[in-house]
Amino acid sequence: MLYHHRIRSKDGQFVHVEELTQALERLGHELVFVGPSATAKEEFGADGGLAAWLRRHVPAVLYELLEFSYAFLDYCRMSAAIRRHRPQVIYERYNLFLPSGVWAARRFRLPIIMEINSPLFEERSRFGGLALRRLARWSERTAWRGATFALPVTEVLADIVKQAGVDPDRLVVVPNGIDLAKFRNAPAPEEAKARLSLEGRFVLGFTGFMREWHRLDRVLDYMAGSSDRSLHLLIVGDGPARPQLEAHAERLGLRDRMTILGIVARQQVAACMAAFDIALQPAVVAYASPLKLFEYLAMGLPIVAPETSNIREVLRDAHNGVLFDPSSDGSFAAALQRVCSDRALRERLSQAARRTIEEQGLTWNRNAQRVTELMERACRHETEARCET
Repeated sequence: MLYHHRIRSKDGQFVHVEELTQALERLGHELVFVGPSATAKEEFGADGGLAAWLRRHVPAVLYELLEFSYAFLDYCRMSAAIRRHRPQVIYERYNLFLPSGVWAARRFRLPIIMEINSPLFEERSRFGGLALRRLARWSERTAWRGATFALPVTEVLADIVKQAGVDPDRLVVVPNGIDLAKFRNAPAPEEAKARLSLEGRFVLGFTGFMREWHRLDRVLDYMAGSSDRSLHLLIVGDGPARPQLEAHAERLGLRDRMTILGIVARQQVAACMAAFDIALQPAVVAYASPLKLFEYLAMGLPIVAPETSNIREVLRDAHNGVLFDPSSDGSFAAALQRVCSDRALRERLSQAARRTIEEQGLTWNRNAQRVTELMERACRHETEARCET
């Protein structure tokens, strides 16, 4: 398999790539990688080096032209790798301005399986702005429509891909997953709290990159209005919302009741999460399959999350999570209060959370099996097409 990507930052994207490819290798697949080569040398949390600097400092038109120009160099690299290694299939992690995977698949008559984590044309138009909108839209649709099979991570995203003209028969939803082995040896909650000097605290926990839209300030507002002085917010991660959150905690007199660990080595995340009494998914992108949600489930944590369509693909209210109306501050506070005040509910949520991973097959190993099945179908389809011609 030729695994094709354009990831330079070492973050959640990198975790997805590494976990899935390791699961594929465990199944006996031989992988050849075409993509930025320096990622593996970076520390976790690295932002992408030169590419990130260029995005911040050069005009949008020039940056996007550089992105698209990269596709031609990338196509040459893919062609060389295909001639040398003769893969049976291409697996691509979709990116904007990157039609080179589809070009190579057509040139060498190879099936291409395309993992789609977000509708990047829509996402960048809304948040970062796009200068070359027509080129960006063309590149996205060319990639999606050229895939033998497209693998969106949620049903919500699958609907967006369908609207771009992709045949529904070529869409297979494959959500993010978890490696359960990495979460089996986490310390007991009291031991985890002791390591973090949080003995006797009732810990509300969040993992990942903090952005303003996560609305973690609502957690602090809830704590400020609660009579329970043992409540403590623990954040395993960092991000641009950190200064504002720290300032808000200072204003509320809660600075000593919030701990932000910053970026933590991946092998230490489970040990930190073991200190959580309740895990928070305070906001979510509407089409995303959040990695933190699967980590929470693997840890058997009671979860408070927004009642959005993509979250409902995994969680059911009062079964393996408590859901709230994301448009209402009051709904979030009520859901959090409901879980904080009901120990029996937390026990039920915890037990159901652990079962969810196995019941829904939310592991990287299961995802690798799904990909293998699709590879076999794609290769048969390509063989039949060649015979017909």
